[in-house]
Amino acid sequence: MIPRLKISYEKEIVSKLMGKLSLKNKHEVPKIKKIILNMGLGEDASDGKKLKACLDDLALISGQKPIVTKFKKSISNFKTRKGSNAGAKVTLRSYKMYEFIDRLVNIALPRIKDFRGLSDKGIDQSNNFSFGVKEHIIFPEVNFDKVDKIRGLDITIVTTSSNKEGTLELLKEFNFPLNNKKNWGKNGKNECDTKKFKKN
Repeated sequence: MIPRLKISYEKEIVSKLMGKLSLKNKHEVPKIKKIILNMGLGEDASDGKKLKACLDDLALISGQKPIVTKFKKSISNFKTRKGSNAGAKVTLRSYKMYEFIDRLVNIALPRIKDFRGLSDKGIDQSNNFSFGVKEHIIFPEVNFDKVDKIRGLDITIVTTSSNKEGTLELLKEFNFPLNNKKNWGKNGKNECDTKKFKKN
């Protein structure tokens, strides 16, 4: 079954973006290429049980089997060794990508207490958008009662946009809750400020 967001993009969003960005060719319209989810574990990655819990949670969130990431450098202060496990990563494309966006925007982000929106400063030089979620339990697929530890999650939206404006307009059309406040997050980072969920 074709995700409703994919249908919406092809039938409505493309034409809207052509007007907003003054584009004459629909093939120039920016689109979301893929979404990368990354969950770092640091020292916990050396613990097989914690690593498995991380992989299981990320699989539930993404609907796809994650891969184990490795440290590229040895950092003594963090007690990390080059080649050792760092965490888990998933790259979503096509249908699963659209389905994830739908759940993220309409279900997960609204569950964050005192949510102020995502900073539009999260767009990098490649015109991709990144932000961090402090608590992965905002995703309803994760059973809070079975979570061993609340973990953070980095999300990167990779686009085909050639400029920042194209990325911003694309995200707005997909209803990403953007906020253009200058003073945002700790050290200017694009992070969702959440408060821990409490068990009933």
